[in-house]
Amino acid sequence: MIREFLPEDLAEVMDLWLVSNQEAHSFIPASYWQDNYELVRELLPKADLFVYQEEDGAITGFIGLQGNLIAGLFVAARRRSQGIGKQLLDVAKSQRNPLYLQVYQDNEQAVAFYLREGFRLVEVNIDEGTGQEELHLSFTQTGTIENFQ
Repeated sequence: MIREFLPEDLAEVMDLWLVSNQEAHSFIPASYWQDNYELVRELLPKADLFVYQEEDGAITGFIGLQGNLIAGLFVAARRRSQGIGKQLLDVAKSQRNPLYLQVYQDNEQAVAFYLREGFRLVEVNIDEGTGQEELHLSFTQTGTIENFQ
């Protein structure tokens, strides 16, 4: 079930954020995510967040939106490739148009997912914090590419 984020979800969402980032970004030192944990913990509740909650109450996915920017989409490793990410993305698509996001080029599974979901490449930059190539992608309901903002 997808629902809006509640303040009491923060600890579980942050655990998912940290573990998922470390798993999906093995090309970035784990310390980078640990060093940014407190900042993200402070900023995360300021975004529009939607969580995927299992019947047992566990949160196994979430998406964060800052305006039309997808600030993050995370799904627990054991639940990936089961449609949860698509369901969360569909919520974002129903609420915002166009949508923008940034994804590390080396996160091949995520890049393939977004391209399959209709996102198009706008530009490639280097992320100053990590030195990694970062793809800027855009999605519109009409399929036209908008300038990344």
